[in-house]
Amino acid sequence: MSIEIKAPTFPESVADGTVATWHKKPGEAVQRDELLVDIETDKVVLEVVAPADGMLKNVLKEEGDVVLSDEVLAIFVEGAVEASAPQNSAPAAAASAAPSGDVIMSPAARKIAEENGVQAASIAATGKDGRVTKEDVLNHLKTGDSKPAAPAPSAAPAPKKETPAAPAFVSDGERIEKRVPMTRLRATIARRLVEAQQTAAMLTTYNEVNMAPVMELRKKYKDQFEKKHGVKLGFMSFFVKAATEALKRFPAVNASIDGNDMVYHGYQDIGVAVSTERGLVVPILRDTDGMGLAEVESTIADFGLRARDGKLGIDEMQGGTFTISNGGTFGSLMSTPILNPPQTAIMGMHKIQERPMAVNGQVVILPMMYLALSYDHRMIDGKEAVQFLVTIKDLLEDPARLLLDI
Repeated sequence: MSIEIKAPTFPESVADGTVATWHKKPGEAVQRDELLVDIETDKVVLEVVAPADGMLKNVLKEEGDVVLSDEVLAIFVEGAVEASAPQNSAPAAAASAAPSGDVIMSPAARKIAEENGVQAASIAATGKDGRVTKEDVLNHLKTGDSKPAAPAPSAAPAPKKETPAAPAFVSDGERIEKRVPMTRLRATIARRLVEAQQTAAMLTTYNEVNMAPVMELRKKYKDQFEKKHGVKLGFMSFFVKAATEALKRFPAVNASIDGNDMVYHGYQDIGVAVSTERGLVVPILRDTDGMGLAEVESTIADFGLRARDGKLGIDEMQGGTFTISNGGTFGSLMSTPILNPPQTAIMGMHKIQERPMAVNGQVVILPMMYLALSYDHRMIDGKEAVQFLVTIKDLLEDPARLLLDI
């Protein structure tokens, strides 16, 4: 039976997508849930998988073609692979779907399981004939649900993964250079950053925060925190909670501009910038006022894992009333973050650096961090921007304020 392979249904904010990579060729055997093609949009890369065991008959949209929502990409034939299929493809597919011990896994599921060090026998299978699907592995990673693990049999080492070839350098005789097309995501990032600087009256104000109180609190409770919640206590959760409180006190920083209207949001949806190989993405923490430190940390950890693997959904990066960017993870001491329209402010965290500070007339070495707040002066006055950063500074230098709401 022939099945039409269609592009995903894009949300209203995404007009179209681009066929990035075909992972299977016409005539090649395919297992159910095996990755067929990547569709790159302005925000994320979406995966299209095989609906059943069978064969990719022919491709209608080549790599680089622009496709609309639900547009037909290829024709798929369900069932046994015809004899005309390439001889080397069927054995390869059979091998890729071979069981891991007594567990049958789809290739996509096996890849994710291997990358995250998950034993196949510990994953609850919901696929046909007891097959572990990609969704089973993702649910296992997210919830920790499992079944009793069977002893893993000795197996040959997994074959070394092939890495994509780097763009070839071209020489004109004296100097070499390489030219590669800009990805759709990178082009969108570039366009939005330029647009932000051209349309907003962007200013940046700075302050610094003594991180010793938060570091001492974290050191004292990190083991108990991880034991109870199953996630490490980092610094980002403190900044998210401090920013949430400051946003409640200064509504203009939590607002956006829509034409000639100023939109004040009665909720706090904070975007956390995550760097990936494909570019910068900003998944959103929804309703942070109702989130605890553990929920913030676990959600951010999940975002980071799925951003690295290109598994974030478009809906997870839409909206947002404020953004936090942490250049300190790469060693940045100070920077000027660029607005994420239509938001009116973005805060930049930086490296924690020990510096001599004057405290009560004495020179003391303290772990200090520079904070930067870039804001749209059309919406936010300098006084509000400065007071917003001071509020965050006060909350972090005395974390009990977060609990007491003072």
